[in-house]
Amino acid sequence: MSVDGNGTSERGPEYTTDGADSACWDSAVDDDGAVLRTVGRQIKLWREAAGLKQSELGKAIGYGEDLVSSVERARRVPQPEFLKNADQALQAGGRIAAMAKDVAEARYPKKVRDLTRLEAEAVEIGAYISTVIDGLLQTEEYTRALFSLRRPPYGEEELERLVAARMARQALLEQQPPPMLTFVQEEATLRRPIGGRMALRRQLEHLLDVGQLRHVAIQVMPTAVEEHSGLGGSLRVLKLKDGTTVGQNEVQLTSRLIADPKEVQILEMRYGTIRAQALTPRESLAFIEKALGET
Repeated sequence: MSVDGNGTSERGPEYTTDGADSACWDSAVDDDGAVLRTVGRQIKLWREAAGLKQSELGKAIGYGEDLVSSVERARRVPQPEFLKNADQALQAGGRIAAMAKDVAEARYPKKVRDLTRLEAEAVEIGAYISTVIDGLLQTEEYTRALFSLRRPPYGEEELERLVAARMARQALLEQQPPPMLTFVQEEATLRRPIGGRMALRRQLEHLLDVGQLRHVAIQVMPTAVEEHSGLGGSLRVLKLKDGTTVGQNEVQLTSRLIADPKEVQILEMRYGTIRAQALTPRESLAFIEKALGET
């Protein structure tokens, strides 16, 4: 991922913040639309060569005519099972099924894929999030409620696309060998009932489960703490396999990647201080359990 001399991305913001924001009013399909159009065109060509109508192909592979039409027009992202069944029904010899990998990547907005790739290169990630639960720790229910709150609102398809992308990022938690992951959550994020009280309860239960993992440390920054070095906003520090370190900070509409060594050093210093000011991981899990009992 290229950055300019100031450490900012040449293409502007690369991904949504860990909340639900984006500077774009439109769907984030970007260049992935070309991939989906190519896949749809190929399926249509194979279908017509087989002399089948959309309804007939749909019946043969167990899907409705509307879905077949939407896939061919690149309005819906075909699932791997759809491509596999279509390949067999149209006797494409694996040519349609082979497009599953490209479709899987195109399923998620490019800005989210860029973040996923960056996280996959990390041996250690530290994150301080001040307004919501960190994206790597969110339940699907919490994530969907969070994206639903965004104004202007996302369309239904885009909302589901973003939810799926955020859930896909969490494969990092099970990666082998896993990176070291540390999180500092503001107390307010444990109290705000995004999605309702029961959704918050399930989110807190999830934090307690993830916090038991040996490579994960979750800390809480109590509201009553007087000294706080994170008042400038959310930040993330990623130490990569090649020995370099990059940072990320988030504000309204913007998530900025930082590669300038001097700026990264400042973020590392701030994050280290934030961790020292927060409750220890053991104290934090007890705090979360208490918050759960009060919810």
